[in-house]
Amino acid sequence: MMEKTRVSDVADRHCGKLSKGYRQRVGLAQALMHNPDVLILDEPTAGLDPKQIIETRQLIKALAGDHTIILSTHILPEVSQTCQRVVIINRGKVVAVDTPDNLTSRLRGSETMYLQVDAAGADVASVLQRVSGVTRVAITDTKQQIVGYEVDSETGRDVRRELAAAIVGRGWGLLEMRPMRLSLEEIFLHVTTEETSATAAAATEAEMASSEELVQ
Repeated sequence: MMEKTRVSDVADRHCGKLSKGYRQRVGLAQALMHNPDVLILDEPTAGLDPKQIIETRQLIKALAGDHTIILSTHILPEVSQTCQRVVIINRGKVVAVDTPDNLTSRLRGSETMYLQVDAAGADVASVLQRVSGVTRVAITDTKQQIVGYEVDSETGRDVRRELAAAIVGRGWGLLEMRPMRLSLEEIFLHVTTEETSATAAAATEAEMASSEELVQ
């Protein structure tokens, strides 16, 4: 376990004199001694320096093949870089369970691409809008003659080839094309705010019903 968690080099040192990163790994080694099927980690990278955070993430990923890892954390970038599945809990209630990519697709309701085009002032937006499957085109940033576009398409429709052909075929420069994803912070805020609003609405309806009964 010491070799697996990379603490063999401090085997002769007292735990109290180790850095926090090493103490975290010693704790993992202790937890793994009996080869558990499930390993629950609570904020495993809290208080670590950037190098220790990267090492701990790599260790967690390496353990995932042999163990089910449940990572409890409020550091959402940690989740997106470490976990394959997300469970969001709000006020003790599970409000979302899925992969980060699926959560993004569900909340956006469409596929979204970011394009950066050098077209020397040409009307790129109208050309992109005519591509089959595209539902919305919006300019997001402009730097001299280079313009960034956010392009929505129908859910499940991959229009990357058509978008590239429309741009390159006209002799314009396609400098960047990448899918846009909601961050886990945005997903968390969306589902928890939605849940809180629904709870508040239900509470208001219940109060109104109680008031009507009293009046009657």
